[in-house]
Amino acid sequence: MKSDFRFSNLLGTVYRQGNLLFSEDGTKLLSPVGNRVSCFDLINNRSFTFEYEHRKNIVRIALNKQQTLLLSVDEDGRAILVNFISKTVLHHFNFKGSVEDLQFSPDGHYFAIGTTKFIQVWKTPDVTEDRQFSPFIRHRIYSGHYNDILSINWSNDSRFFITTSKDMTSKIYSLHSDEKSVAMTLAGHRDYVIKAFFNETQEIIYTISKDGALFKWEYTERPTDESEDEEEEDDEDEDDNDEKIEKPMSWRITAKNFFHSDSKVKCATFHPKTNLLVVGFTNGEFRLYDLPDFNMIQQLSMGQNAIDTCEVNKTGEWLAFGSSKVGQLLVYEWASETYILKQQGHFDSVNSLTYSPDGSRIVTASDDGKIKIWDVNSGFCLYTFSEHNSSITDIKFSKKGNVLFSCSLDGTIRAWDLIRFRNFKTYTATDRIQFNCIAVDPSGEIIVGGSQDSFEIFVWSVQTGQLLDSLNGHEGPISCLSFGNENSVLVSSSWDKTIRVWNIFGRNLSVEPIELKSDALSLTVRPDCKEVAVSTLDGYITVFDIETGNQIHLIDSKRDILSGRHLEDRFTSKNSARSKYFTTINYSYDGLTLIGAGNNNSICMYDISNEVLLKRFIVSQNLQLNGTQEFLNSNRMIDGAGPLDLIDEAGEASDVEDRLDSTIPGSKRGDPSLRNTRPEVRVTSIQFSPTSSAFAAGSTEGLLIYSVDNFTLFDPFDLDLDITPEAIVEALTEKEYLMALVMAFRLNETHLIHQVYESISLKDIKLVASDLPVIYVTKILDFISDLLILEDNPHFEYNLLWIKNILEFHGQYINLNKFEFQSSLKKIQRFLNKVGKDVVLLNKRNNYLLEYLTVARDLKEDDEEEAVIEDVEMEVDEEDDEDEEEEDEELNGDEEELGGWFGKEVKSSNGIVFSVSDEEQDDNEDDNEDEDDDEEEEDSDD
Repeated sequence: MKSDFRFSNLLGTVYRQGNLLFSEDGTKLLSPVGNRVSCFDLINNRSFTFEYEHRKNIVRIALNKQQTLLLSVDEDGRAILVNFISKTVLHHFNFKGSVEDLQFSPDGHYFAIGTTKFIQVWKTPDVTEDRQFSPFIRHRIYSGHYNDILSINWSNDSRFFITTSKDMTSKIYSLHSDEKSVAMTLAGHRDYVIKAFFNETQEIIYTISKDGALFKWEYTERPTDESEDEEEEDDEDEDDNDEKIEKPMSWRITAKNFFHSDSKVKCATFHPKTNLLVVGFTNGEFRLYDLPDFNMIQQLSMGQNAIDTCEVNKTGEWLAFGSSKVGQLLVYEWASETYILKQQGHFDSVNSLTYSPDGSRIVTASDDGKIKIWDVNSGFCLYTFSEHNSSITDIKFSKKGNVLFSCSLDGTIRAWDLIRFRNFKTYTATDRIQFNCIAVDPSGEIIVGGSQDSFEIFVWSVQTGQLLDSLNGHEGPISCLSFGNENSVLVSSSWDKTIRVWNIFGRNLSVEPIELKSDALSLTVRPDCKEVAVSTLDGYITVFDIETGNQIHLIDSKRDILSGRHLEDRFTSKNSARSKYFTTINYSYDGLTLIGAGNNNSICMYDISNEVLLKRFIVSQNLQLNGTQEFLNSNRMIDGAGPLDLIDEAGEASDVEDRLDSTIPGSKRGDPSLRNTRPEVRVTSIQFSPTSSAFAAGSTEGLLIYSVDNFTLFDPFDLDLDITPEAIVEALTEKEYLMALVMAFRLNETHLIHQVYESISLKDIKLVASDLPVIYVTKILDFISDLLILEDNPHFEYNLLWIKNILEFHGQYINLNKFEFQSSLKKIQRFLNKVGKDVVLLNKRNNYLLEYLTVARDLKEDDEEEAVIEDVEMEVDEEDDEDEEEEDEELNGDEEELGGWFGKEVKSSNGIVFSVSDEEQDDNEDDNEDEDDDEEEEDSDD
């Protein structure tokens, strides 16, 4: 199994603190999540987290207009410059002070930061600069405020910027030294000035204060005294040339408006092109105003907690809001009044997590009593269950993946339908006890639960919900329960230092109790149900044979764990004995690797057969968490007082809401930003993905995803000098498909494999698949599965033909080595399930269209039959008309022959004029009347 796992994404946390940021095109949203930065793609419905970490939580992020440079600053003023496109770190820098605001100029050449009372303007790093030895070059330092700066805003032409401060003033500065006269102070507010904005023409400035006042400033003539006006009039009269004297100009308040809200203004943003003003308040309310008329467009609320930041995209259509109290992120389209994105992480720490059987979803449970379902590909929360009344301690999937089971400290075990998203069963014991672990039988018929209150294992029927039995034998609290994937063998561990293996349907023990040297904390069963691994309090991982109960392997993990030191510790992490054990362990799906984590800062991956450490992952580098520091810092120590960071400085805060503290002293869970305690870095649950290409860890920072799929490595397989890209292309042109495919796999270049794969014709797939060496079967299945999942290849039938022929000719080999093909087959199965669901959904959506088309076809057939009948009748009528015309023509011909012998002219009904005698005329009229009567009788008969 591969061990080159790397951090790929962070779920479970969408916003912590700081400012939100839209990309220039408005399709991506950047959000600080602790000491990392997450990016949400609002168009493609995906998210990712940058791999780099800060030493402390991020307070400000900024992106230049070209979308190439991302600058993020933490609470200590340490900045990291990142290439936004390649996601690589370019430079580290220290501004040596807390940064209140950070803004790039619209042209991207400069950026300004506000540190305490000063503004620093720096040049943006540029590769075109010659002889530039430092990435950051400071342009100038501006001063003038008497208190901390709150915001900075640039003008559209990048010549000026306006700042706001706690000294209740705003100041205008010029970037260039030849425009010093532009500098001016705007005073008049009675509280902190939160924001100040230029309009699009830069002729109007809007300033917003914390008490809800909005001032409009315009550049007009400065007023003068009456005496000065009289002197100027006399001078104008005396002037012979009648030249006008220019009056001095200045920024003046031309309008005052007030929000009239019961709460304070927390944040604001302005869109100059549409004159849209967005204001967020401390009670969770936000309003939209149209300036300069100050007309309120909308008034909504996103909760009861304060809105810490708001942002608008370039087009002015989407608004982003963030609330750090509950970790909520919201993207709102105000024109249609719809939510583009609405995400919220867990309020408390994650207690348990589990992968769905197809590996496409992760379910997390937390102390806040909520269960959240996360999509692995998009990184978004799909649904939240909140029926539990207390902390949720464990969650498990059924084998098919359509039912989820959870247990809680409220004394219930609940079953959730993941198709209809509802709770359809609730299981309880005879007494009200708090459950801390559950396990589900592979057949899906039995569910078992254990507790720390009782030493029994309770057994329920999934279908009926009845309590079937209770398994007695343990003499201490139950710590963990687990079923294997192949049979119904139940393994339980307890604090009584024993492991017991139960035959759940026989209601007896399969082997004698397995004795341990210490309390059992966690256990995991190998997928083939032949081995069980258990982590104990003494720091060992012991592997036993389930059938015989004999010990097979023993791993000493104490020397591999990095526990870290807490803030109040007077020793280094090397001398710390705290948390030198694993509280959660899990087998990989091939059964060869085991991963473990606990209340420490390390995740360890072991090779079981050799009992060696393969790789160690660091959970977090955030120094604001206990357990991340390694050495003592004498600079932060005070004689007789201990660490400087333990001194409470909240009483000196300038804002009243920062000085107030309504939290419970000594609380170790809940909001990590509480000043009463420092959260401790720990991993509460860890599990491998069913595809074996990733694993997830529920930690203090959130849900960490480590994967091997997102990185391209040059890893040639059985490479020779004769195998070159030119040789592969040559073999392909000569239609030697098998040789070209094998050479491409040996070179292991993805684009060459793709080219050869899609160049093979349909009729040759069967031949190539049958002659393919078995050593390349795993590689081609991995390639096809990645092609289906990642690249969204349109050749659906072509890929299915490949899969069908590979399974047909190499099915026996795959069955004998199923652990090697577990990952690729899971991906293929997930893709087929997804396509099947899409087809079913499409069929449901098209039901009405199919009914309409069916009815339209029937109506069309009826119309065609009626048209045929009408055509037949018309043909019959036309034949009758033709016969009448022929008879008329014959009659007319006879009459024309007689026309020359008689003198009187008579005009017939068909317009022919002829002459007959009076007697013959009477006879002809009688004959015509008889013929008309005969024709009427024939028509009636017809």
